[in-house]
Amino acid sequence: MAYSWSAMRKCLERDYLCDSLKGRVQYFATRYREPHDNEGRVAIRIDGREVYKSCWYDWTIKRDIAWKEFNLAMGRNSSYIEACDVIELEALNKGGFDQFLFYDAFYEYHNQSISESLKSKDPIVRLFAIFDKRVGKRRLAEYVNDIEKQPEWLQFFYGLRITVEGLGNPS
Repeated sequence: MAYSWSAMRKCLERDYLCDSLKGRVQYFATRYREPHDNEGRVAIRIDGREVYKSCWYDWTIKRDIAWKEFNLAMGRNSSYIEACDVIELEALNKGGFDQFLFYDAFYEYHNQSISESLKSKDPIVRLFAIFDKRVGKRRLAEYVNDIEKQPEWLQFFYGLRITVEGLGNPS
């Protein structure tokens, strides 16, 4: 089933979002049709303040950095196709993604269990999952000491959910 962005947003902000964050979290995704490249951007707002944003250009820069790091680790120049999966996952972990990767993450999250989403290799899926009302305080308490294992950009969101549930104040 295909969803429009407004339907995805409704699911994320109303249907799945935990009560402690309802009305505080807003997701934004758009595609600009006038520019030559038709690219857009994604943003996450907390209490009306944009706390994270990304776009195709950010994703491209982070993919290039990941590719250079991959080649350095391999000790040789590899083709992008040879390292594609590793590079693209690393770009996501660095916080680079476009609106289409955001939509893809929603479909993955929406079509699997919350347990699978919390363990997903895709950090955007884990973002959606950590804010999910199906993640109770007991399960959330398991993540208090594991915040540092998340990508740097995602740690804020884990910390926010843990804090609003009264399970501590991660620094």
